Amino acid sequence: MRVTYLAHDLDDPSIWRRVRMLRQGGAEVRVAGFRRGQGPLPEDATVLGHTANGRMIQRVRAIAAAWPRITGMIPAQDGPEVILARNLEMLALGARLARIRGARLVYELLDIHAMMLGQGTAARVLRRVEARLMQRSSLVILSSPAFRTSYLRHYDQPDVPTLMVENKPFARAETARQAGAATDGAENGGPLIVGWFGMLRCRWSLGVLDQVTRAQPGKYRVILRGRPALDVMEDFHDVVDGNPDLSFMGPYDWPDDLPAIYGQIDVAWLIDRYQAGQNSDWLLPNRLYEGCLNGAVPVVLDGTEVGRRVSAWDCGVLVPAPDADAVAVTLASLSPETLAARRAAVADLPRDALEMDEAECRHLTAAICGAGPVAAT
Repeated sequence: MRVTYLAHDLDDPSIWRRVRMLRQGGAEVRVAGFRRGQGPLPEDATVLGHTANGRMIQRVRAIAAAWPRITGMIPAQDGPEVILARNLEMLALGARLARIRGARLVYELLDIHAMMLGQGTAARVLRRVEARLMQRSSLVILSSPAFRTSYLRHYDQPDVPTLMVENKPFARAETARQAGAATDGAENGGPLIVGWFGMLRCRWSLGVLDQVTRAQPGKYRVILRGRPALDVMEDFHDVVDGNPDLSFMGPYDWPDDLPAIYGQIDVAWLIDRYQAGQNSDWLLPNRLYEGCLNGAVPVVLDGTEVGRRVSAWDCGVLVPAPDADAVAVTLASLSPETLAARRAAVADLPRDALEMDEAECRHLTAAICGAGPVAAT
């Protein structure tokens, strides 16, 4: 099984998680795509150019530049090939490559740009382009049920078979759940320690966490780890540096650092208002699974897909409304006893709800390659 994976951002760790899952499932995978960062990649890949977060017009120009060169940049493989295209811009290149090669085309729809939504002219044009390309696809991979109901069905996109593949990390033999309370946290007499990890792109979250901690100095501590989206939050470092209860501790190695960084916190911040009412409300982010897997109690917003999932699991903390007062009241209600009970509920979650095992990896790879069952949209 040969898969050519076209990635929108080779610097996104989730790209390489998918590559590892496909290989775990038995596929031969090569990777090509655009970069948004600098420095070494986890492994060799064909770099098609550079793009920037949120700049759809610039990304369209990059696709146009790569369009006439794509077949030469990605040589043909011997035998059957699957083109797996992540997000719309890569689907355009993937459709061209698949048509020329006679390859199977699969679309990974894991993130929906705001320009795709609504009834404006640009949104309607982009959806029509996507619809035409989807009709050439054999399968659409989704990471959340809300992408099917709130996007594909809501906007009457083509009825292509779908496969739900949640953003779970794949199981590793050495992974162990860290269920103990944070040493310096609320259960041991310290401040409530909130961890906000991953892609930090929500200005609302930064402002609310800054406001809540400033209102009661020393009562809360927020640890931020990962990659801040400075194009969205230009003053990120100024805000953090100006508040002694906010600490940005830089990027981390995935997955090796996860037990340590989640072991330092009481609760994991999973609220994202970057695309409120749209993508942010539909996502089931990977930090839900890796946080619970490492014993952190999730803090989520009611009315979102991740809020519904955590409510169904009965293991987290639900903020009733997206405002600072609701966040402050909810966090203030977390006594040591409540935290201990929530942590125990997280520890009781079945591992197969949080991890993708080898059987799921094989199912994913088989479905992508046309050898496994999928569901109708």
